[in-house]
Amino acid sequence: MERFIKQLEKQHSGKKVLVLFLLTNIVYAYMLLVTIPATMAFSNGLQLLDMMPVGYDLEVVNNLFLTLGHTGRQTYLTKQIPVDMIYPLLFGVSYAAVLAYFLTKLPKLNPNYLYLCLLPIIAGIADYIENIGIISMLNAYPTVTETSVPITSLFSIIKSSTTTIYFLVLIFVLIILGLRRLKSRSKN
Repeated sequence: MERFIKQLEKQHSGKKVLVLFLLTNIVYAYMLLVTIPATMAFSNGLQLLDMMPVGYDLEVVNNLFLTLGHTGRQTYLTKQIPVDMIYPLLFGVSYAAVLAYFLTKLPKLNPNYLYLCLLPIIAGIADYIENIGIISMLNAYPTVTETSVPITSLFSIIKSSTTTIYFLVLIFVLIILGLRRLKSRSKN
């Protein structure tokens, strides 16, 4: 853990961070514009499990999978999930680097604040566990177990809540940096 934080402190080159950020968001845009709509074309307006930030239950899963039909479930399994197995790693690494980059711009930074950079890593790990659960449920359908749903749902909630907390922290840091910049400009 300490080594990860020290590595973040060293690897905060603006160009590296920007490249990672752009790559991550290209993959995210591809999911939003291509694979998610391709899967949702079969969902009759129902949200995919990955997109339910407050979780879901067995009834929701069965209703979605039934509505998707065989072709929709296969699309979810072979089009959306493979891309979503790349995205969590990119998200975790690039957004940790983004936060580290901005945190290190703060004067007199308490090094413990760099632990906040673990939030996107936690979200990425939760996303992987969520994806594994979704794959398992898609492969098991129509006999989705009552234990697999709450476990997968829990990791959906962990993913969405840590992502939300991360973005709140990032916004707060950006506001502080913006206010400091305005303050220094007004002095000059």
